[in-house]
Amino acid sequence: MFIIDDILLAPLKGIIFLGKKINEVIEKETSDEGSVKERLMALQLQFEMDEIDEEEYDRKEEELLASLERIRNEKLNNH
Repeated sequence: MFIIDDILLAPLKGIIFLGKKINEVIEKETSDEGSVKERLMALQLQFEMDEIDEEEYDRKEEELLASLERIRNEKLNNH
């Protein structure tokens, strides 16, 4: 009976595993100061290459700077 349960639950366990891994990657990316700085530089390049307009640049820059500030505050609070 346990073998049948394992076989039937394997896809669900795989999906749960993938969900956890995706969550870990997202958490790492959103809590990594270097990643946010890289995204800021990429945003600046997009703006300079006229791939995005000033309004979109300002909006995204504000979001990234808020993320950077949040990360720095979390680091200060954890130490």
